[in-house]
Amino acid sequence: MEQNQNATSRPLALITGASSGIGYELAKVFAMEGYDLLVTAEDDAITRITPEFEEIGVQVECVLADLATYEGVEDLYGALKKMGRRLDVVAINAGVGVGGDFARETALEDELNLIQLNVTSSVHLAKRIVKDMVAQGHGRILFTSSIAATMPAPFEAVYGASKAFLLSFSEALRNELKDSGIIVTALMPGPTETNFFHRAGMDDTKVGQSKKDDPAEVARQGYEALMAGKDHVVAGSMTNWLHAAAAKVLPETVKATAHRRLSEKASH
Repeated sequence: MEQNQNATSRPLALITGASSGIGYELAKVFAMEGYDLLVTAEDDAITRITPEFEEIGVQVECVLADLATYEGVEDLYGALKKMGRRLDVVAINAGVGVGGDFARETALEDELNLIQLNVTSSVHLAKRIVKDMVAQGHGRILFTSSIAATMPAPFEAVYGASKAFLLSFSEALRNELKDSGIIVTALMPGPTETNFFHRAGMDDTKVGQSKKDDPAEVARQGYEALMAGKDHVVAGSMTNWLHAAAAKVLPETVKATAHRRLSEKASH
């Protein structure tokens, strides 16, 4: 449905990966704070949960798209342009994990797909949206990184590297855009109670079996950090904050060993 800026006085937020987990909770937070939504995911669960957001009293546009493809990102951006409205916030959240021994267990196809979704699509979508935000002199961007970005991530090697990329990318963009009226924030959760670890094949790991943070709390902390104009936020439990603080002073070899204990399968 085509809309224009006069259709509503509410601000507009675009949330990727909004069908479950942190993305779903981010969409819910923004809806509760009075934002209309443009939400997207690759699975049709996004169409089933859209009425939940509408019940809050905001307008919702839903795009079913695989952001791991060039066409998927372009379809999403095309849907945004068709709305004819100013975008106030984008939460670039869609991502996937791959766990396991890089040399013997994980599939190249899965890891290349991870890079396409976590890294390439984030750059692609940001490239389209940042130019528009600069032109309008207003906007906020939230990247979902991870505390895994602060350390080597054995048995999640490609995933950890992708999150390190997002953290570096967001910090660099924040500096470039500091006089443009645009805020860039990195959300850095720790292990969170989502389907992430099951999809990544990490049920049989210490981190996969451990108690995890509430995605609703993580999303709320991300929202508040973005609204406060912070450069990043370590979300979730105090343990996450302690890990992130320790990562600033510990040698990479020590951090890698600590991460290995969490992510190596018990059968190894």
